[in-house]
Amino acid sequence: MEFKLFIIGVGFLAVAIVMQIVRKIKYCQAEPPLLWAKIYSFVDTAWTALLIAAVIMYLFIQAFKIPSGSMRNTLLEGDHLFVNKFIYGFHIPFTDRKRFFPIRQIRRGDIVVFEAPQSALSQEEKAANLNKDFIKRCVAIAGDTVEIRNKKLFVNGIAQNEPYVIYGDPNYYAGISNNAADYQGYWEDGLFTLMPVRDNMGPVTIPQGHYMMMGDNRDYSFDSRFFGPVPDRLIKGKALFLYWPLSRIRIVK
Repeated sequence: MEFKLFIIGVGFLAVAIVMQIVRKIKYCQAEPPLLWAKIYSFVDTAWTALLIAAVIMYLFIQAFKIPSGSMRNTLLEGDHLFVNKFIYGFHIPFTDRKRFFPIRQIRRGDIVVFEAPQSALSQEEKAANLNKDFIKRCVAIAGDTVEIRNKKLFVNGIAQNEPYVIYGDPNYYAGISNNAADYQGYWEDGLFTLMPVRDNMGPVTIPQGHYMMMGDNRDYSFDSRFFGPVPDRLIKGKALFLYWPLSRIRIVK
């Protein structure tokens, strides 16, 4: 998606340059007809607006619609919000999404929009080469040790205070035993997608350059417990401002 936006932006810029050249040629000749001047002025203004919008969408702000209930009650299905794309740094095109000029790093508690890793996609979605975005809360960063015990989240051995989390299912899943040497590797590779690790999992350690993302609607969220840690290169930005519906306008926290 970002590559497509980059190509569109380059296209807009190229057309804008051509239009400027045409304008120079026209206005270096005899005074253009009034009708031509009006039409050109309208097209020039509209194209400039499109170019600015493309640059803003590529570099700074992305509109996002909440697709599911995994972030209830913080964010509801159908909520529309703006995502701050530059706070964690701009992606450099053609560099495997390396970043530059970050304002700050991702912190625990940030609500983040990211491209779904391959382990989170169905076979049909992979076959169709489909990309889709998720929105979750970052609960742990690189180097943190994470464990879930009977639904309770522990980071580095400390039980987390999560007033925004809701639990909709009174049942508990026992999880799977973590006495195998490959447990960490299985989790990092996204092999827990069909495992009962919702309520009990770990401990696992977040690898460098990765984050653990979980939904606030903890019992009904498909997240890093199942598909593994999210690499930094898939991070798109931080949820910024909920603008629709009007009754729910607010800064997202």
